[in-house]
Amino acid sequence: MPGGRLTHQERQQIALGLADSLPYAEIARRLDRPTSTVTREVMRNGGPTAYRADLAHRATERRAHRRKSPASQGSESAPQPHGRDAEAMAEYEETFAAVLMASGLTKMSARVLTCLFTTDAGSLTASQLARRLQVSPASISKAIAFLESQSLVRRERDEGRRDRYVVDDELFYQATIASARANDKLVETARRGVAVLGPQTPAATRLENIARFLDFISESITRAAEQAREVLHTRPGATAPDTARPSPDQE
Repeated sequence: MPGGRLTHQERQQIALGLADSLPYAEIARRLDRPTSTVTREVMRNGGPTAYRADLAHRATERRAHRRKSPASQGSESAPQPHGRDAEAMAEYEETFAAVLMASGLTKMSARVLTCLFTTDAGSLTASQLARRLQVSPASISKAIAFLESQSLVRRERDEGRRDRYVVDDELFYQATIASARANDKLVETARRGVAVLGPQTPAATRLENIARFLDFISESITRAAEQAREVLHTRPGATAPDTARPSPDQE
């Protein structure tokens, strides 16, 4: 039923839908479930190419058993700040991580980034991340290295000279600009190919059109990021600046 746990039969239907290359939204519609439920189910159980209904069902049962077992918890769950519901937070973090995985992040990178985003301080040490996610420090180190390479987290030293990993207001801006710069490299390489292939050849025309397209996209992304940058610094209760483009009769 919608809102309850997925049944084994529903997981088999998900597997069949994936085999038929159906989008998550269509699979969810056939199950009368939210799309986020199907996305999260698939991404935390191997992804669209490796999802197996039987394995996913057993994994879910194991996770449920661990949550109920005092031995595996060690102690009662720590109280959540601001009166947040612990179960709702866990569900939300799984959903957030699944969406990040669907955008291209590895499972561990997605979990680490989700953990940082949903922490009020916006920063944690490697040992804190490992403890919260119940994984090895090596797993955290590998995920952080990737996230740093994508400008999605940055490193700071605290007073105890420990590395802290931070997500702040500027990181999404910086990651967006880095993405635009990556496009610039593709533009340069494509245009170099035009000279090699001959300006009037079909292959050269294709590369030039790709370069023009990416050049336009890169310029648009950079301009939009500059215009919207202030939004990242808007505080609760404040009015966000209007970043919408003017209508034609205002230009």
